[in-house]
Amino acid sequence: MTDPVPPRPRWTLPRPAGLRPSWLIVASLLLVLTVIAGVAFGPVSLPFGGVAAELANRILGTDFDTGLTAQQAAIVWKLRLPRVLLALLVGAMLALAGGCYQGVFRNPLADPMLLGVAAGAGLAATLFIVARTAGVPLPRGLLPLAAFVGAVLALAATYLLGAAGGRRRGTTTLILAGVAVSSFLSAVQTYIQQRNVDAITSVYSWLLGQLTVAGWAEVRLLLPYVVVTAALVLFRRRELDVLSVGDDEAAALGLHPRRSRLILLLAASLGTAAAVSVSGLIGFVGVVVPHIIRLLTGRSYRGILPLSLLSGASFLILADLAARTVAAPAELPIGVVTAFIGAPFFVLVMRTAKEAAP
Repeated sequence: MTDPVPPRPRWTLPRPAGLRPSWLIVASLLLVLTVIAGVAFGPVSLPFGGVAAELANRILGTDFDTGLTAQQAAIVWKLRLPRVLLALLVGAMLALAGGCYQGVFRNPLADPMLLGVAAGAGLAATLFIVARTAGVPLPRGLLPLAAFVGAVLALAATYLLGAAGGRRRGTTTLILAGVAVSSFLSAVQTYIQQRNVDAITSVYSWLLGQLTVAGWAEVRLLLPYVVVTAALVLFRRRELDVLSVGDDEAAALGLHPRRSRLILLLAASLGTAAAVSVSGLIGFVGVVVPHIIRLLTGRSYRGILPLSLLSGASFLILADLAARTVAAPAELPIGVVTAFIGAPFFVLVMRTAKEAAP
């Protein structure tokens, strides 16, 4: 008799702590409060309770006494709320994309702004703005698509440059390649600005990050990209936990590592490109927010990504509120505010990267 064939060993993946309902409730309540605060406060302050009642009446169908005048209600619905919602969408998208990139590359320093994606989207958007300024009849709704093409091309360039190391290529090499690609694309962008003085004001204000032209049109423009990206990334967020154990182990568990990375990177690039196209270059959101969530809740991306989505929205609403009020009646570029917050925190991230790496 032949010896029985031993059973094939099965890989098992430790199940890290997932998304706790308490964290989700806290993040959701914080987002609701920041939305109300973003609408209520500004150069012209409105009563917090009145704004909350006004929003509840229109959204939930309640019948509270708001105490707002017709002029104050117009400020809420025509000026403040669309801007706050745009900040919500942009912040949620940048934080979610940052968390996704960190999981894909297994590095808490990874961010769309560091891997060339934002620079590629920025260059494409700059070319789009210059073309429109020169009189080329381009529909404004194509701006996110143009930025997405630029982001994908920049991502491909980063991969090709990082692949120069062959099998020795690591996440650090890819990040360094992204920095190189970003620097090159930024240089090209600067050259284009110098050659097109008529458009330099619009491009420069866009580069600093701004929501000053926020309206319902921008919200409607960005919303489909955010919904598609968030749905795809959140649906596949468990794959990031599998990728964290290494490619060989992930393959043994039945996952296709390269395909998963490609899908997640393209989805995150789509969201980043769309956000950048309407808000300009707003840095550090994708590093700061996911890292804080990781320190608070653990390393499982089942919890990191949903909480980053909610917390990133709150973070950028508060940053935009600071941009509107700190130097009132003047307004700071929102990218300057996030840099003031993010630059010192980035030092902390680098110091704790080894301990917090997924």
